Parts: sequence; structure tokens; C-alpha cells
Amino acid sequence: MRCVLALDIGSSSVRAAIVSSSGALLARSECALSIWAPSPGHYEQSSSQLWAASCIAATDVMQNVALEDVCGVAFDGTCSLVVLDDEFQPLPVNDAGIKDRNVLMWMDHRAGDQAKRCRGGLSTKEIAAEEMEIQAENIAKKRMSLEMHPPRLMWLKENLSETWKLAGHFMDLPDFLTWKATGNLTRSLCSLLCKWGGYEVGNGWNKDFWESIGLPELTGKGQSKIGLSAACPGHTLGVLTPTAARELGVTPGIPVAVSLIDAHAGGLGVIGADVIGRALPCEGRPITSRLAIIAGTSTCHMAVSEEAIEIGGIWGPFHSAMVPGLWLNEAGQSAAGSLIDHIVSGHPAYKDLQTAADSSGQSIYDYLNEKLITMVPAGSHLAQLTSDLHIWPDFHGNRSPESDPDLRGMIVGLSLSHSLSNLSLQYLACIQALALGTRHILCSLLHNGYDISTIFMCGGLSRNKLFAQCHADATGLPVVLPANGEGVLTGTAILAATAANIFPSVQDAMRHMSSAGEIILPNVELSRFYDKKFSVFLKLLEHQREYTSLMSGE
Repeated sequence: MRCVLALDIGSSSVRAAIVSSSGALLARSECALSIWAPSPGHYEQSSSQLWAASCIAATDVMQNVALEDVCGVAFDGTCSLVVLDDEFQPLPVNDAGIKDRNVLMWMDHRAGDQAKRCRGGLSTKEIAAEEMEIQAENIAKKRMSLEMHPPRLMWLKENLSETWKLAGHFMDLPDFLTWKATGNLTRSLCSLLCKWGGYEVGNGWNKDFWESIGLPELTGKGQSKIGLSAACPGHTLGVLTPTAARELGVTPGIPVAVSLIDAHAGGLGVIGADVIGRALPCEGRPITSRLAIIAGTSTCHMAVSEEAIEIGGIWGPFHSAMVPGLWLNEAGQSAAGSLIDHIVSGHPAYKDLQTAADSSGQSIYDYLNEKLITMVPAGSHLAQLTSDLHIWPDFHGNRSPESDPDLRGMIVGLSLSHSLSNLSLQYLACIQALALGTRHILCSLLHNGYDISTIFMCGGLSRNKLFAQCHADATGLPVVLPANGEGVLTGTAILAATAANIFPSVQDAMRHMSSAGEIILPNVELSRFYDKKFSVFLKLLEHQREYTSLMSGE
């Protein structure tokens, strides 16, 4: 039997899996990670711990398979920034000077001011209006997000001068992992295109871009700090070094694939799933008719196309950043699972919820899903419980399609109730708001030329059936879940299997290793309800901007 080792480095844990060439998960292990939040909007991790946790998870999962059966390794990771010195030792990204906390997490929002300066002070609407007219070398600058690395580098230079002076290597986390495994500093094209903004396929780093944002140190010889070469998904980066193999518990010398950002690995793992005979609208059509949703702490929405499609407020288009040969547009929500946790744990009835869930032997979310069913009046539907309760979900800013980190959350319809029933209603309204956010993104994609007919969903939130059902009902599209329940690990395994020459291409590996599982159909009886709910959703955005304008006026 030929199988591969897939390692998914997420926000709160590392997951390792042994995956067969048919896409079956043969074994799985997990190791927790630490997150430090020294200030509001600041989130840090340790690259040493990230690698150590990867080794623990890998060593554990390898106990379930013969060494000789594992013929390839691949990594995915969050789009976090790792900072190292010339000797590859960690440097602090915090005022406390703690060297081992050397990773700016993907959700770190400290560089908001720098991101605005990258964009030259333009508003989102101004950027969208000018996008089709600006020169190519300025596109990345116009779209710069505070979740991308150039604003973070600007922040480091302006706030941590000693770290900036000593820095020898800035790496996206997935690239750090493959360097640890192989010693090869070649970067993933996925990371460079999607999270750096100053890289152009065929031309490399854009000197004018770095100089225009005040980082001339990253031009010329300084480019070695951010990478001198890149490879696209499906390529073999190198082989495991003896040291890395020993630490991971794997045979030395087996091939290691070019990495992907975790959300992109999820997209790769589900968007090509076999749906023959499943009576889906995307059957017999290209994968450009599919939207991949990777739903976890945050949510990413991935759409691919044959030709480049420019969409204001959505990252892209990036060629071969996820599926080789296809253009990628990436949308998303900065807070999804983290928002649900925030709403639920912050409610006065949270302790009552924990007690009730523990007594029933359920998770708090399974308990809430069942609790909601008991609250539905005769002749009504569960979704309609929130007819008078509405949420705008951008508590951590809007990633897409407004691309506005200054937007904030809104809740309309609150009462004085501290009851568990009231908590349940807020939980439902939050899930519906996230689904309506997907509808908002989908509207933008469809308006700009996509013809999406089916949603393929994976990630931790996809295991919550209420979350998936709300997405189907709010968008009117069927939602397809992965057969093995693990889209991200499947996508990473696809990379490993291609690197190991089990399959000749990523696309071939996708066809063999990814398959559709449960299909969740939209409830057509709720279409009118969600049309009205979406109208309210858009009104909340309109009103928030009116309030901001009123308060900022003379």
C-alpha cells in the first residue's frame, strides 16, 4: 500500500494524517498549539513550538503505518509571518523582546495603519473603481490587506528596530515548514502571490513596489530575506533531511511537496471531488462552477476560473496559486468559528449552557442545535426564530467583499433576557449572518462573471450541520461535504501524492483522492425568508457606514 503523510498546521493545533492513494484517512493525530495575545489585535506564536508540535503529531500518527509505506510528505499552514535572523534563529515580534514568540499570526491586525498607507489612503470603493485602470505593478499595492505581509514588515521596521536590523529571513509559515523539512528556501507560489503582494509570476519581486512602501531593504540582495525562487503546487521541493526525518519519525530521503496555505489546501481537497451520479448542478461541468468554502476560525471562499477575473474587494486573480493552470480568486470572513465562540461564551447564560451540555454528554454546539429544535412553534421553521434578531458579523473587520478592516459587528433585536433560550437565538442569528456573508460574496462573484452552482465545504465548522444547512438555505445552493470529512488534510495529501509520483499531476490526484460525501440541499420554502433576511443584512452595512459618516463629520 502506498500512502503519504499530510501535516496541517492550523491556528490552535497541528493535525497529522496518513492518507492512502484513494484518499482514505488511515490514521490521524493532533497536538495543541499556544497563542499569545499581548495587546488587542496582536496575536503571536512560536515557530519552534510549531515545528515541535508537527513532529509530535507526525511521530504519533506514524505508529499506525509501516515506514516503507509512506512515500511522500506535504505541509500546509496558516498564512502567518515567521521572523528569523541570519542563522535562522527566532527574533521577537513583541515589545517584551521574547525571542521565541517570533510569529505574527494570520489574524494579527496590528498593521492596520500600515495597510492603509500601502493603499495610498484610498477607500475600498475608490480602489474598486480604479482597479481596472491602474498599472499592473500597482495592483498589489491597491489591494493590500492588513492580513498580508508587507504591512506587517512595515510595522516591524517602524516599531521593533532591533528585530528589523537583525532579521535575515521573513517566511510565510508554510515555507518555514518545508525549509525545516528539506533545507530548501524555495517559496510556495501560493504564499508569494496570495500574501505578499509584491511578487509577479515570471518577473519575480517588484522593486518599485517595495521602494514605494518604504522597504527598499527588500530589493537587490535584500530579496534573499523574502525568497529568491518559487514553485507552484504539485512540484517536489526536495527530500526529507536526515534530521527532519528523525524528528518526524519518517524515512529519510522521501519527497516533500511544495506547501500551500491551509485554506488553499482545503480548496484543493474539495473542489475537484467526484460527483458522478449525485444529481448535482455541477455534474458534468468544470470545477469553475464550484465554490470551495473552508470554514474554521475564519472562513475562506475559493473560486477558480480559466481566465483572469478582476473583482474589487476580493483577493486575486492569482494564476496557479491553488490549482495549477487555473486562476484563483479568494474571498473570506475574518472571523467565523471565533465569532460564534465569542457570541456564545460572552452571553450571561454561558455557564448554564456548559452545565446543560455536560449533563447531556454533548458538546455545547450539539446541545444548542437540539435546543433550537425544541423552540420552534408549530407550523414554523427553525430559521424563522430570528425574524426579529439580526447580526452583521464583521466583529474583526470585513475581508470580503467590502475589504474594510474598520467595519465592526452589529446586533439588532436584543432584549434583557439572560436565558439559555436567548443565547440559542443569538447563536442561530450568528450562524445565519455568516451564511448571509457567504451570499454577499457569492453575489459579487456571480456579478463579475462566475457561474457557480454548487458549494463544496470543509473545515471544522462544516461538521456543524446547522452551519452547513444555513449556508444551503441562505444561498439557495447545495452544499457538498467531503467523504472522509477532512478536506484540508486531503488537499495536503494530494500535494504529497503528486510529489511522490503516485499521480502525474495535481488534477489527476484530485480526481482519485477527493470524493463527495453528504449533500445538504437548500430548503426552497425558506427562500423568501432569506431574501428578506439578506435585505436586512445589507441595510446593516448601509447604516453602519451612515453612522460612521455622521460621527466623523464636522
